[in-house]
Amino acid sequence: MREIEKDLTAMKDTSELMLDLAYSALLYHNTDLAREVVELEEKTDELYDSILNRTLEKAVKDEGSKRGLVYMKMADSIERIADAALDIADVVLRDIELHPVLKKSLKESDAVILRKKVSPRSKLAGTTLGESKLASETGMWVIAVKSKDGWIYGPDENTNIKAGDIIFTRGPEESERTLDKWVSH
Repeated sequence: MREIEKDLTAMKDTSELMLDLAYSALLYHNTDLAREVVELEEKTDELYDSILNRTLEKAVKDEGSKRGLVYMKMADSIERIADAALDIADVVLRDIELHPVLKKSLKESDAVILRKKVSPRSKLAGTTLGESKLASETGMWVIAVKSKDGWIYGPDENTNIKAGDIIFTRGPEESERTLDKWVSH
């Protein structure tokens, strides 16, 4: 059951990031963020299938499991959230124009989510988030890191950042220029 719980946590974290990215993709008509949502949805589908298969195997061995039913319901709910995020991203990818009222209400947000690739010359490359003081210096919080080894959701001050990593940040729109300097220089 530990592996199932681990997959459920990964699925939850992935779907949360998908919603953040989809919302920002819609808000700023950012196709790069929308494509990330599509990629993450595929990962969510794989986790969903894994959870269902493991839960069913466990139920057969244990002759039924109430916990397994709960896991399956949770996985199904998370899958629906991921699918909803995908639907939002699809609006951007298909270049559908938003109604002006919806566009105005979305623009009233005071935070942006940005996707940035860490350059080898970056102040971040080769440091931890804590050592870099990125959040306190730029006002941008790293909410996820995509590296060649996979995804890190909710990174903390001990998370190492390497050149080539892609960071996803949340913060005030006016901090984007400062963040650009941090990741590219």
